[in-house]
Amino acid sequence: MILLLLLLLSVTGCGKSVEQREPKLLLGFSQVGSESAWRIGNTRDIEEQAGYHGISLMLENANQKQENQIAAIRRFIAYKVDVIAFSPIVEEGWDNVLEEAREAGIPVILVDRDISTTKTGLTKCLIGADFYKEGVMAAEYLIRKADTLGLEHINIVEISGTLNSTPMRQRQAGFYDTIADDPRMTVLESIDGDFLKSRGAECMRYLLDKYGDSIDVVYSHNDEMTLGALPEIEKKGIAPGEDIIIISIDGGQEAIDVLKKGRINCVVECTPRLGWQLMETALKLKNGEAVDAVIHPEEQVFSDEQDVSLIAPRGY
Repeated sequence: MILLLLLLLSVTGCGKSVEQREPKLLLGFSQVGSESAWRIGNTRDIEEQAGYHGISLMLENANQKQENQIAAIRRFIAYKVDVIAFSPIVEEGWDNVLEEAREAGIPVILVDRDISTTKTGLTKCLIGADFYKEGVMAAEYLIRKADTLGLEHINIVEISGTLNSTPMRQRQAGFYDTIADDPRMTVLESIDGDFLKSRGAECMRYLLDKYGDSIDVVYSHNDEMTLGALPEIEKKGIAPGEDIIIISIDGGQEAIDVLKKGRINCVVECTPRLGWQLMETALKLKNGEAVDAVIHPEEQVFSDEQDVSLIAPRGY
């Protein structure tokens, strides 16, 4: 009898434990890939915040392929998740699969990147950086730097992110719009580096072979491409940060370390810590609450204009 009573109590206790662990919702998330420290940090933050918020997470890595993301979203629909979120590799080509999600009654959140569509209501919210503003901040730094150095003419090469992706388009537009009225600025060429370190190196070799020491500025759309480009510049006997102004975007730890060594001049922050906003938004959608159409995190600029030794560890 005593053993039976203890057994019943243990079963009841387990039942309460299972009830306490019941997830608040099931979130399906398709990540672009793991091509950079930024992307890895973004994935880690989303996983941590899902755990903190008591949300069950189905996470799939698309490995830089749109067809993988479309297939992942269809799996989320089939599994009947409560909310779908994804970081679109490119802007076009999502209408059909997002129509399927809408027909299934599953709200969709865009994370980090936007899509291009003529249809309305396919997504509920975009959570991510103001990429246009990042391009503006990069250009504003360059204008200040040119004024400080008294430069009369500046030749710029641009290593852009993945062609037709939201950050590529908007970082370029913000930068170009800001320098448009400055007659000192000339963009020699823009080349697609696909946000990859290896491609950053390839692009820089090509640009150096073509333009040589006439390059005054390298504007790179992310840290990985920048870090790939730096050794190629040094192989030519050119000192990055001194002979060529280097401007990067992301703000990962490795780039900040290089900034502190003077080999990069400016790093515009693009924080990967979007997990908290994603989980809070997903919970609101599950509860039928209204959400903001666009949510931007606060970001800053790190550069040789400040005491870089005071920059705190980045965490990614």
